[in-house]
Amino acid sequence: MPSDPTGARPTDPTGSQTNGPASAGKPAGAGLSRSPVSQGPQSAPAPAAADDLVRAVAQLLDDGGARNRRLDAPTLRQALVDLYEFWLNTKGSEVGIKPDSGLAIVAVGGLGRREMLPYSDLDLILLHDNVPAKQLGATADAIWYPLWDAHVKLDHSVRTVPQALQVASNDIPAAMGMLDARHIVGDEELSNLLISGIRRQWRAGIRGRFDDLVVQTTARWKRSGEVAHRAEPDLKNGRGGLRDVQLLDALAIAQLTDAVPGLGPDVPGGGLEHAHRSLLDVRTELHRVAGRARDQLRAQDADEIGAALRIGDRFDLARTLSDAARTVGYSVDVGLRTAANSLPRRGLSRLRRVPVRRPLDEGVVEHAGEVVLARDARPSRDPGLIVRVAAVAAQTALPMSAMTLNRLSEAAPELREPWPKEAVNDLLVMLGSGRGLVAAVEALDRTGLWGRLIPEWGAVRDLPPRDAVHTWTVDRHIVETVANASTLTTRVARPDMLMLGALLHDIGKGRGGDHSVVGADLATQIGNRLGLWPTDVALLSAIVRYHLLLPETATKRDLDDPATVQRVVDVLGGDYVLLELLHALSEADSLATGPGVWGEWKSSLIGELVRRCRLLMAGDSLPEPDPVDPALLKLAADGEVHVELTADGQHTHRVTVVAPDGAGVLSDAAGVLALHSLRVLSASVRSERGFAVNSFLVSPRFGSPPDVGLLRQDIIRATAGQLNLEKALVKKERDLAALRPESTGEKGMPITYSQAPPKLIWFEGTQPGEVLLEVRAEDRLGLLSRVAAALERVGADVRWAKVVTLGSAVIDSFGLRIDSGDSAAGRARVEAAVLEVLPHTAPKAPPDSA
Repeated sequence: MPSDPTGARPTDPTGSQTNGPASAGKPAGAGLSRSPVSQGPQSAPAPAAADDLVRAVAQLLDDGGARNRRLDAPTLRQALVDLYEFWLNTKGSEVGIKPDSGLAIVAVGGLGRREMLPYSDLDLILLHDNVPAKQLGATADAIWYPLWDAHVKLDHSVRTVPQALQVASNDIPAAMGMLDARHIVGDEELSNLLISGIRRQWRAGIRGRFDDLVVQTTARWKRSGEVAHRAEPDLKNGRGGLRDVQLLDALAIAQLTDAVPGLGPDVPGGGLEHAHRSLLDVRTELHRVAGRARDQLRAQDADEIGAALRIGDRFDLARTLSDAARTVGYSVDVGLRTAANSLPRRGLSRLRRVPVRRPLDEGVVEHAGEVVLARDARPSRDPGLIVRVAAVAAQTALPMSAMTLNRLSEAAPELREPWPKEAVNDLLVMLGSGRGLVAAVEALDRTGLWGRLIPEWGAVRDLPPRDAVHTWTVDRHIVETVANASTLTTRVARPDMLMLGALLHDIGKGRGGDHSVVGADLATQIGNRLGLWPTDVALLSAIVRYHLLLPETATKRDLDDPATVQRVVDVLGGDYVLLELLHALSEADSLATGPGVWGEWKSSLIGELVRRCRLLMAGDSLPEPDPVDPALLKLAADGEVHVELTADGQHTHRVTVVAPDGAGVLSDAAGVLALHSLRVLSASVRSERGFAVNSFLVSPRFGSPPDVGLLRQDIIRATAGQLNLEKALVKKERDLAALRPESTGEKGMPITYSQAPPKLIWFEGTQPGEVLLEVRAEDRLGLLSRVAAALERVGADVRWAKVVTLGSAVIDSFGLRIDSGDSAAGRARVEAAVLEVLPHTAPKAPPDSA
């Protein structure tokens, strides 16, 4: 690359000249008073020399001048743009940079984007069309030296159009900077050659540079952190900052995505354009308050900046920044994903088949790595579709398509009150999906759908914490708590109440008063809207009301004092289930607060308090079998297999199987349901008078349930040994999650687990020789069939069973007779067999629910 011909300053290896001297700091007379805006840039004097330019800028920044009342941030930026443009036009004409001169001044950076900040660098390119070196050097000196001598911070270069294009072709940051190029003075045709050439080159080369662009962006995020969750965020380089807005513009110029992807004006915070303006305004005031260029917002400046922008105090400013940064962050995620899918394929990849649409749930499919609506989905007729799409996205850890979210936002009606039970179950599946929940809620929230599901969320959205120990905003802390709680579902008898309690435990914040008391009332309101049983609504309200009881008592009171333990038991009304739920929630809440909040000391104190409370409480009530409908026993009199299928809701059905009792009846029936993609939500299983009466509440994964005759035929084949269910279930599970052939270049979609460890609990039965086994575990394809088969293999006779699926967790109770002289050895064999078929960690194969 030839060196710069001006000889004015040394050049770097790319040909760009180094900066001139730094600005001398805050202009004299720049005060801190904050008067209302009344005057625009026309009040500043017209600068004839660079010193005049500096004085004019200082006058704009002078808050106390008699003629200038304080300019607001947008007006100040426009005034600065006008001043710099006026000076450059005047000086350029003076030194011969005219329309027919073969010379042009092009602005990049803040001036190019018309986003000039008080202490931003002035980024200029002096373009020339092979002008003689002597003339070029004199012209460059006449422009640069006055600016240097006036201590204006200057980034500059002198190039021909081919030289500039060569630099942009080798340097992604330089190329992205030149995408902001804007003609200022001189030969406009020459400037247009550069501007159009840079954009054309960027579009043509984006396929080969996209991966490097993503790598550089990710590295920048790692260095600078997230604007939304940093105490002192980097407004320019952090994730969700101004650089990301410029990245979106660059992707739009490459024609890979829209400049405002996936967001409209009605979303929380007003959308991407409003978020961009908010970030710019805060950074403008940061410059003004600091008296120099600064990207990182310091805590000591936050109150002054918030007051200057008429936002409020530092907490109000933090909330504004969180909203803006998370909107930008979501938009960038959508933009990068859309851009990646829009890139033309190269080489052999062009021969690969177009990505297929794989069904995930009713009305929901996967396409090109995103969760989208099926072609026959009708959002206007399916209010629960929003929750179902989100549940699938959380389980598969796949992003929801921006177009899908927009379509749901426009067409999906409000869920009626009370919610359909299918929608509640999908919500529980979503909440129990572990870390996949975080991205799903963020996407719903940024597009306005989460607030539609939970209107009370608006008070905690982007609400900053009031103490330094909290890492996250209140809404993100809540979601983190739910994700943590999903790993503890097997420790409690009511995992559904644990997940809902975690979701609502801090919902009362941001409204004034004791957030536990306020939140308990809101939990009652939300529980009724969800259609929970009155006893469950009361339990949910109590969870929220007393979610701080255990940690505050354990860490602040004497546990050796019997009155301390008695007080906790009295407050909880002796409810063991509530105590168990509060214990798990205390751990999940502490883990989501920040590093070091949950540790061995706090864990041991709360554990000891819970242990002592249990000693004062009565024992658990044992699970009991449901009574058998006499009509079903009458149906079984002929000794044949009978199967009935009846609708039990919009997407749920009741399957009743009556057959002669014998080994394998339960596992065979449950296995056949799983093979036909029927997810068991609950089941009641009885063995009486030599007949097995099994009733299953099921939900089809896709479409309608199979014909009842087909179900009966497959159950008969399975009991006769003509259908190997074990192999069929293994094959179905592998088919759902196996990697696609390498020739397609596409991978399967593993459903994520919260990794809650399975738990087995034994009780003594109420009948002679009977024991009760309660199984708590994550759901998976054919789980009931696998567990029943495991029990049968070790000789355990299943007399009755009650099965409940709560979101992504199951609570299955079995009344057993174990033929063994040594009861301990018999139970050990049963435990080993059952644990072998339960999911212990997140498997590579994606489970389907049965």
